[in-house]
Amino acid sequence: MRFLRTLSTRHLVVVVIAAVAVATGGAALAVAASGGSGPTPAPKPIAQALHDSLAAPDVAGVTARIKFTNNLFPSGSLIGDNLSALVSGATGRLWLTNDGRGRLELQSDAGDAQIVWNHDKLTVYDAASNTVYKVDLPAGKADSSSQDSGAAPSVADITNFLSKLGAHADVSAAKPTDVAGRPAYSVRISPKHDGGLLGYAELAWDAEHSVPLRVAIYAQGGSKPVLELAATEISYGTVSSSDVEATPPAGAKTVDLAAPGKTEAPGGKAKPVTGLAQVQAAVDFPLVAPDTLVGLPRQDVRTLGGAGSKGALVVYGQGLGAIVVVEHKADAAAASKGVLSSLPSVSLDGLTGHELATQLGTAIQWQRGGVSFVLAGSLPPAAAEAAARTLK
Repeated sequence: MRFLRTLSTRHLVVVVIAAVAVATGGAALAVAASGGSGPTPAPKPIAQALHDSLAAPDVAGVTARIKFTNNLFPSGSLIGDNLSALVSGATGRLWLTNDGRGRLELQSDAGDAQIVWNHDKLTVYDAASNTVYKVDLPAGKADSSSQDSGAAPSVADITNFLSKLGAHADVSAAKPTDVAGRPAYSVRISPKHDGGLLGYAELAWDAEHSVPLRVAIYAQGGSKPVLELAATEISYGTVSSSDVEATPPAGAKTVDLAAPGKTEAPGGKAKPVTGLAQVQAAVDFPLVAPDTLVGLPRQDVRTLGGAGSKGALVVYGQGLGAIVVVEHKADAAAASKGVLSSLPSVSLDGLTGHELATQLGTAIQWQRGGVSFVLAGSLPPAAAEAAARTLK
């Protein structure tokens, strides 16, 4: 976790947005226009529509011209003022191979960005800061108990999955539409509870190929998407290896980031310590972890970081409505270089914190009693500030 304490706010946000762009763009494209004059598929039940798309022949690759829209940050904020193509929004191109490799190229007046990924590594080049971020991706888990025959799941299997999903989210019927000239189905998914500030997500997929075509994320009460990745043109066909590779400039600064869950302990991975008493014994600062936080029960306490870099993670509540608190020993010399230190200040009962407020959540950083805190959750600023004031 040391890199999070020294990474500037701008650089941190670039990495986070890059991860979101890959998560949406690597698996799906939010499309600029739908419901136009293109062909639409026949109406079908959602399970049948999903099955037929998954059962269609695989495509050799995807090439698209795209538009990325980012309305996550308030207009005029330090984060929202054209700091990077990933933060301000951009246009560009996307290439995907059928073996899991991809490249997302974004251009804007704020500076270009290149995001390249394969099975092992994610690389982000931010031209605005001339910085390359690299992270090793966690290896997938092999399942020896089952064999993947390559066949699409049956309608019954999909129906069963949707039934289980329905316990946590409302899923609409599949709406026939057209996306960038392709026949497609569109659905809306919204959390039933513990959704925080998330309103709903919309997903559209190609009716004739197993390729998602649209993802858009909306905040509660919002009529426009907070995040959207849009393809203005899309085609299917073989994508060469050179299209999913990019070489940053020789003089670019490189920042290596640890993969989620990866530790720095010598001799291999070390499992995190869990449990309130055990974590308190493992860290070198007074842990602050009350039983409840603004009415939410404490669900988890565990250590973060490898040997010599112990921090603690405390989780309150469940689902998207949870509040996460990261704690570590305060470093007075680095107090002005924290994750959110360049953001607007907020008063916390005589202390000064720094706050990042977005349409989907809030994060606050502050120090108290020799401990540095970062609190984050999908909640409005006033609620986040109330929670921060109770952590004493």
